[in-house]
Amino acid sequence: MLMDDANALADKLRDSNEYKHYLETKARAYENQTTATLLDEFFSLRKRLQAAAATGETDELAERKLQKLGELLQFDSAAAEFLMAEYRLNDLLGGIYRVLAKAVGFDLDA
Repeated sequence: MLMDDANALADKLRDSNEYKHYLETKARAYENQTTATLLDEFFSLRKRLQAAAATGETDELAERKLQKLGELLQFDSAAAEFLMAEYRLNDLLGGIYRVLAKAVGFDLDA
């Protein structure tokens, strides 16, 4: 029964304006091959840095490269809009996770 509710929530997320906007802006951003390549590099580097941070490692050179890529992508309006849509969708998902964690007494700030 609980998984049925989770699947219903997943359906609602797929129908949400945030997700639809994310998909639309992603499609526009990836129309340009140069932008697509930069976005792929940005996401790959971000994922690598997040994994490193989880283990306590740092890579200042990679962090600077990620920063520069982010700045460069902001000059492309389609990429900038996509990154903002991704941020909003992640914020929504994070809010849902916080509600669920609070319901079972998980302290996410610890």
